[in-house]
Amino acid sequence: MKVRRPPPAEVKRAAQILDRLEKAHPEATCALHYRNAFELVAATILSAQCTDERVNMVTPALFKRYPTPAALARAVPAEVEEIIRSTGFFRAKTKSLMGCARALVETHGGDVPRELQALVKLPGIGRKTANVVLGHAYDIAEGVAVDTHVLRVSNRLGIAKGDDPIQVEQQLMALVPQPRWTRTTDLLIFHGRKICDARRPLCGQCPVFDLCRWKHRQAYALGAPPRRKAAARRARARA
Repeated sequence: MKVRRPPPAEVKRAAQILDRLEKAHPEATCALHYRNAFELVAATILSAQCTDERVNMVTPALFKRYPTPAALARAVPAEVEEIIRSTGFFRAKTKSLMGCARALVETHGGDVPRELQALVKLPGIGRKTANVVLGHAYDIAEGVAVDTHVLRVSNRLGIAKGDDPIQVEQQLMALVPQPRWTRTTDLLIFHGRKICDARRPLCGQCPVFDLCRWKHRQAYALGAPPRRKAAARRARARA
């Protein structure tokens, strides 16, 4: 996808949105607990289809047992599976964790690389995970980590359009100055969790309500959200 250079008015609006979100959510940061880049890699792999809270409950035992990539690479898969079982998809995640650990040891001397292209070649790591690790562990802004919250909130606000994470990332990178890329992820995720919920957005409390372009914001702000299509169909069937 070729992303056109956004008009100055849109760049200004995006900056206004981020400035307000910064004031509303100054505590926004990566919710995963970690002490180094390796721990952040592992935690982010575990966070797929799982809450950060659940991951943070699991990782202390995981990192105590396997504190380094070398230790995790030598692990017995069944033992790793038992530790991370509650995060869901534990067999696939164990395969990714151990494969990533082996690659770190064999290719990078046990260190987590600081380059995006090197990171995405590791098992279990895509652009989102790589951006999270680079931005938070190394303070390197190579892109915008687009998860479900960033996807939803950016589309509702009208600062991106589409359901493909890569395309949305490209749009945000074109709209937002590079020094703000990592912070943009944190702010949009935090806003998505506290205010712009998927099912029950608190539009009446939104600090960027007047800048938002979501067509349903007025209805939610007034406490009269539009009926979902499925509910409407059931109502028509009963009539």
